[in-house]
Amino acid sequence: MSAPEEPGSEPIRIVIAEDEAIIRLDLREILEEEGYLVVGECGRGDEAVELVSTLRPDVAILDVKMPGMDGISAAQILSERRLCAVVLLTAFSQRDLIQSASNAGVLAYLVKPFQAEDLVPAIEVAKRSFEKLNSLVDGSEALKQQLEDRKRIDRAKAVLMNEFEFNEAGAFRYLQRQAMDHRVSSREIAERILDGSLTPTLGQQ
Repeated sequence: MSAPEEPGSEPIRIVIAEDEAIIRLDLREILEEEGYLVVGECGRGDEAVELVSTLRPDVAILDVKMPGMDGISAAQILSERRLCAVVLLTAFSQRDLIQSASNAGVLAYLVKPFQAEDLVPAIEVAKRSFEKLNSLVDGSEALKQQLEDRKRIDRAKAVLMNEFEFNEAGAFRYLQRQAMDHRVSSREIAERILDGSLTPTLGQQ
């Protein structure tokens, strides 16, 4: 099973972290045969975090047991920093391990010894799940920012109405006009009004 690619798309970039050199070599060969690009590899969990932070791959394949830092701890850091999708390699499939991996942000896992036909789906599922999660987080953060902007603008409007005798429509127009004149956002104008660095002159109501 070859890795599916959109026409003209770049190959999926992967970092491998596996302390057994033979397994690491097998993984690289399988991945390259399937059309993936292995951009880095190491045998320690702490080095994996450094490699991913530097190389910014699409997917990191981490063995669960490594010196320096175990795969689940490394996955936790990568997930919290939203650096890439994580596929976990393990020789075990206990329920508590799977739960720990899921809590750490692991999006797919493979039980050793794995087959090439198991590897591609795991990578593709992890990558797409990571992209969807990032999209949801970005959307949530954008909404949070919009709500915060609205609060600051409403506070600035209240200042204009209470201290400078604007009506609500006039306060809103003033904010918009100042934003256009200064070529900044309405949030920035609101902040200037709230900190007193911008005050309306007579007749601007």
